[in-house]
Amino acid sequence: MPISPNQGSTSGGTTITITGVNLAGATAVHFGSRTATITANTPTSISIINPAGCGVVDVNVTTAGGTSNSLSFFYISPPIAVSLVPDGGPTGGGNTVTINGYGLSTATTVSFGSNSATPTVVSDSQLSVVVPTGSSSGSIAVTVTTTGGTTAPLTYAYADAPTLVSLSPTSGSTSGGTSVTVNGTGLASTTGVTFDGITASFAVLNSTTLVAVTPPGTAGSVNVVVTTEGGSATLSNSFTYVSGPGI
Repeated sequence: MPISPNQGSTSGGTTITITGVNLAGATAVHFGSRTATITANTPTSISIINPAGCGVVDVNVTTAGGTSNSLSFFYISPPIAVSLVPDGGPTGGGNTVTINGYGLSTATTVSFGSNSATPTVVSDSQLSVVVPTGSSSGSIAVTVTTTGGTTAPLTYAYADAPTLVSLSPTSGSTSGGTSVTVNGTGLASTTGVTFDGITASFAVLNSTTLVAVTPPGTAGSVNVVVTTEGGSATLSNSFTYVSGPGI
């Protein structure tokens, strides 16, 4: 007497099909001590909606001919999502994020707003998922659906790719320490600034402006790269390191 599916949420409400023989005229389907709702019945199958429950319970069918053998049904607790790392990325998607929580082993879908993705289950407490393309920049709700139900939402922020327009000043000492204002767009989520590949300290003023302090460098023109949650942008040969005088 197969039962499909053989697991569901502790809140019940799962539509289940039981197949076997001599099932016509079923009067009850028991999940442990509780009774399911019968929605359809033939001599070889019964469709039911299961009651709420917990743990593993025995399922059997009662007809005028008696009570069947029992099969096991597994109640799955609702999942809990605790964190999303990283919690932002490019509007184009394609980056991988990790979701940490509890009861995630039966996860089937991760929803990013109105879009969804299929996760890779790492363990009962962790999922890995490739973020789908977003419709626009901004924050959206992320939920995980498992056999046990759907999590409360976490927040994920889509960010447009940055653009760089200008630097001021455009030159400074090879010893570093020059304060440079960087102008562009999409800079609010900046995570890194480099001069010739060397990391610079920086402060974001707003979505169009940040200030970076040049690290020490070699004389000549170098690329400046700004990396944000939405991607990276480069101003090629935009800053010139100048050697100090010597006598």
